Amino acid sequence: LGLAQWLVQKDHPLTARVTVNRYWYMLFGTGLVKTLGDFGAQGEWPTHPALLDWLAVDFAENGWDIKRTLKQMVMSATYRQSSRVTPGLLEADPDNRLLARGPRFRLQGEFIRDSALAASGLLVDTIGGPSVKPYQPDGLWNEVSLTGERFTRDNGEKLFRRSMYTYWKRSSPAPSLTIFDAPSREQCALQRSRTNTPLQALVTLNDVQFVEAARSLAERSLKQGGDTVESQIEFSFRLVTGVRPNSLVRTILTESFEQELKVFQSDTERAKKLISIGESKRDESLDAARHAAMTVVTSMILNLDETLTRG
Repeated sequence: LGLAQWLVQKDHPLTARVTVNRYWYMLFGTGLVKTLGDFGAQGEWPTHPALLDWLAVDFAENGWDIKRTLKQMVMSATYRQSSRVTPGLLEADPDNRLLARGPRFRLQGEFIRDSALAASGLLVDTIGGPSVKPYQPDGLWNEVSLTGERFTRDNGEKLFRRSMYTYWKRSSPAPSLTIFDAPSREQCALQRSRTNTPLQALVTLNDVQFVEAARSLAERSLKQGGDTVESQIEFSFRLVTGVRPNSLVRTILTESFEQELKVFQSDTERAKKLISIGESKRDESLDAARHAAMTVVTSMILNLDETLTRG
């Protein structure tokens, strides 16, 4: 109790600063103090010390309200500005430490999975409860379980809980999240590595969770996106990215739909196989070929840079 009281007393110089710096890092990709775990003599000096002090005081004086602080950051003009870079900006501030443009970086694996499920309408946003075991490769724990325990997948709504509730076995963590640099949790990690590899594309294109999300998003678009292919594609694109597709993107996606539709109309079994992936039920009243063709398009949308990258 004494330690806790000391950590949050008004004249403590670090607790609030370290905390708001972590949230700044989560939203902007880099903290105001780049060395998240070192505010000492060997740590990096803050790029905006007055801003860090103001955020820290404001955070503490408003009841250490995390949600309020995060909302304050994301509604700021600094966070909402464009990430487009000019040659002049790149020369003057190559790492964007001066925040002259919006941050741009690949999202964490948990965010990518949750975003796909949210856009598809499958995400279960219930708060609390025990951990769940969503889709994972067969034989996941076989080589590391000393007691003979085997991975048993959950069913129903448990497959679509937020990623923070995924059961985590440290000796065999969830591969789809590990590929997106989720730490193993064998030790505390203040800062994640951030990579872009072909394995990540294999996950978002082929993992059951993402194919099912694409299938569900396609069904949602066919039913709610209007009467034309163009409006249905725009509906999906806006759900996933938050913006409308430009004319070039709209043309490419529409042409892709038409090409895939011909393929699936000539091979209905292939169409049915694609739209049967995953445990969730599909609307059988929808034409299988159109549903499958739109699934290919929504999968493309879920794999765009605009989807996987903040910025």
